Amino acid sequence: MSISRISFIALLFAIIPGCKPPSVDEPKLPTVEMRLGTRTFQLEIAANDADRATGLMNRDSMAVDRGMIFVFADEAPRSFWMKNTRIPLDIVYVNATGEVVDIKQMAPFDLRSKPSNKPAKYAIELNKGLAAASSLKIGDQLTIPEAAKEPK
Repeated sequence: MSISRISFIALLFAIIPGCKPPSVDEPKLPTVEMRLGTRTFQLEIAANDADRATGLMNRDSMAVDRGMIFVFADEAPRSFWMKNTRIPLDIVYVNATGEVVDIKQMAPFDLRSKPSNKPAKYAIELNKGLAAASSLKIGDQLTIPEAAKEPK
């Protein structure tokens, strides 16, 4: 190995430890602010097939004021599971008019589906327990922000 190649590798090892990877709490998708019950959340918008398929997989944590809204083209029965998802979550199913039609809790890595009891156009994931802590309940009417109304 030449001296210049060794110097380059040494330089890389000096630079890389100083680089900080993005925090798991930093949004990876566009976000929208949304009121859910008594609290306001910053929700990442999963509005295409790839983003909906990835969801919150492989994240170690999520800030208490964050979540994700899954946006679908139509209202239909929905079902989610927790493959490669490390964070315990609440899932809030919402129909096309903004009505909360179901709320369920999901355990990390649970491969069993958690279906909605009624058709939904949106699914919102929050840290486990935050739906109840925000006084969110089935039948509540939500205002879906314009940026999250339709898939991309």
